[in-house]
Amino acid sequence: MVMALSSTSSLFLNTTDYSPHKPLHYLPSQSSPSSSSSHFPIKPLIHHTHNTLPLSQKWRTNVSFFTSFLKKPKDASIIKEELLEAIASLDRGADATPEDQQRVDQIARKLEAVNPTKEPLKSSLLDGKWELIYTTSQSILQIKRPKFLRSVTNYQAINADTLRAQNMESRPFFNQVTADLTPLNTRKVAVKFDTFKIAGFIPVKAPDTARGELEITYLDEELRVSRGDKGNLFILKMVDPSYRIPA
Repeated sequence: MVMALSSTSSLFLNTTDYSPHKPLHYLPSQSSPSSSSSHFPIKPLIHHTHNTLPLSQKWRTNVSFFTSFLKKPKDASIIKEELLEAIASLDRGADATPEDQQRVDQIARKLEAVNPTKEPLKSSLLDGKWELIYTTSQSILQIKRPKFLRSVTNYQAINADTLRAQNMESRPFFNQVTADLTPLNTRKVAVKFDTFKIAGFIPVKAPDTARGELEITYLDEELRVSRGDKGNLFILKMVDPSYRIPA
């Protein structure tokens, strides 16, 4: 679950012929040399419609069938490497062009197709502290600010057993926000933020409108991919599986 947090009040969540036999054909009746008036029927010449492909073509068809049958989906680890390589130079998405975003999204969809965790909200792999390594959310990336005023690193912690989440910024502001999670199914949650902490310790009650939804589309012990209700993509890596959100 990736939610959004800016240094003040923005959220870490911008948040499927039958062909009948040909008619029988008969050869024309042949006149007997001894009698021009006698005609004898000739046996019908039957056209067989089966087994008419040339041998080489049948061989290619069989090879194509078995190749498709034996072809396996690309291994998740290979796709993860491709994804990490694609985002490595994009400054968590801040430097991504529309073409970069499209490429990352395509690779992410390939990874989502081989998601090993079908019910992430029931998995202990969700618990812990995650680091955001790529997003398309402009509010989280704080694009409109000078670079020195942007959060250097963003984290999110999840406690699946208590259905709590916490988003944290690093320097320069160290802002935080906590949220309640309500499962909508086994991979999607409704998010309601409750308390912001300015500079990590000054509490500010979140407005009632601070809500969203998040779907976890890929989860393993190292990487999590999520999609928000506003179409944003979030990619996070696990940094501390033992982390618990303070009560």
